[in-house]
Formats: sequence, C-alpha cells, structure tokens
Amino acid sequence: MSEIRAYGSSSASSSKSAPKRIRVRHFNRAKREGLKITGLTSYDYLSASVFDRAGIDFMLVGDSAGNTVFGYETTLPVTVDELIPLASAVARGAQRALVVADLPFGSYESGPLEALHTATRFMKEAGVHAVKLEGGVRVAEQTRRIVESGIPVMGHVGFTPQSEHGLGGHVIQGRGDDGIQQLLADAKAIEDAGAFAIVLEMVPSDAAKAVTEALNIPTLSVGAGPHCDGQLLVWTDWAGFTTGRIPRFVKQYAQIGQALEDAARAFQEDVQSGAYPSSEHEYE
Repeated sequence: MSEIRAYGSSSASSSKSAPKRIRVRHFNRAKREGLKITGLTSYDYLSASVFDRAGIDFMLVGDSAGNTVFGYETTLPVTVDELIPLASAVARGAQRALVVADLPFGSYESGPLEALHTATRFMKEAGVHAVKLEGGVRVAEQTRRIVESGIPVMGHVGFTPQSEHGLGGHVIQGRGDDGIQQLLADAKAIEDAGAFAIVLEMVPSDAAKAVTEALNIPTLSVGAGPHCDGQLLVWTDWAGFTTGRIPRFVKQYAQIGQALEDAARAFQEDVQSGAYPSSEHEYE
C-alpha cells in the first residue's frame, strides 16, 4: 500500500503515536502506484483539523480566500500579509497532511528573486510545507529558483484565476490542438523547473489525460476530469456554502451553509420566545 494512503487511513490517524507527515515524495509514489491523491482548500485551524482526521492528503491555503474569507469579488486583491495568518492556522491544524500555500497575485510576477522572497515568507512565518504559483512557461524561472532553494513547488496551469482578465473571464483552456499543445508546453516547463505536482484547472478531460500521461509528476484536477492523478476542490463549494451558480465540476457533499442558517434561525426564535435558555442551561 502506498504511504500516502497508509498515512490517510483511520488506523494511522488514530494511533497513539504522532501520525507520519505526508511528504512530496509520497505524491510521486502515489502516481507510480496509481493511487488517487485528495486535496481540499482550507483557511483555518478548525477545518484543517477536520480534513486532517478524515485523511485528506494535502490542503491548499488558496488565494480563493479572497472570495470565501475576505469577500472580494476575485482573488486578485488578496495579499501575502492576509494569507500568512490563514496559512499558519492551517499548518497548526494539519498533523499529517501536506500544507501548500498559494503565492497571491503580484507577489512573484516580477521575477525569481521576488518569488523566492514570497515563498520564504510563507515557509518561515506560516510553517507551510510547499507553495503554489500560477502559470506555465512564463513562471518557469520563478519555479526553478524557489525549488533550487529547497522549497517544494506545486504548479498550476490551464485556467489560472489570477489571469482571468487576460484570459477573458472564466474560459475553459486546452481546447483544440493548439490549446492542448500550449497546455503540454506549460506543464512540461513547470515539471522541468522542478515542481513536484501540478494543478490542471478547467481543461477538457482528454487534454488533462494527455498531460497526465506526458508528465512524471502527479496532476491534480480542478475541473479537469477523472484522468488526473488526484482531485482538488474548494471546500466551501462542496460543503454547500456557495450559493447561486456553482462550477459544473463541483459535487456538493453536504449543505453545511443551509444547516448553519437553520440553526441560527432556531437560536434567534428560541431567544425571542424565551425557550432559550431553559432551566437545564442555568447554574444553581
């Protein structure tokens, strides 16, 4: 059995000894052995602790916090100073899962030295185990510089939310022969630069399959179909917090948002009616 799966088992997580930490080497082993990797975003200690106990392999402190935590319209306004406290909380909550932090927009684009500086801050101040940055060929040098400094890097190609204005909105990438060739070139550039895994977001399944078969490192799907080596989702999407239109690739496993709203309404009604607190909630 792959170590990445053994570490995720209930017997491992419930052991009296400290659970073994998933490392980047376990990602490559999982790809070799054909075992799927699971990832969820997390932005706080409580959710990180829950996902860790459930056996999720890695947690991404994504710049999606811009939408889910800070209420921004896009991920673009998020800053390093905003993400570091969130990443620190997740790192404290994850006893066995690998914790990856997004490098936010504007914190690595100017070149390798800026990228290394930002990545170093996340490693030193937040205690994460790896960083992620968006882009293919255009960020290969940044990726290489970070990796050469001993910091693991997860890549991200296909639809890259930080570039949504340049891409013309939420547009599926990797369509047609030219699109697949560009996707392959970007993915190979990031692999060659030393990344240990790469996210493929919003690309057709056949394109994702081609990339997955062409790479030696694992591919992680965000709306890229079943042929990738693992799956990554924003946890507030699949948990039912997101209202209105949700991406097609999201499966909602719970309706926690509605459950919280119902509980808040019940509390408000009980307080107004005097049903809470009752005698059982009083101290003698």
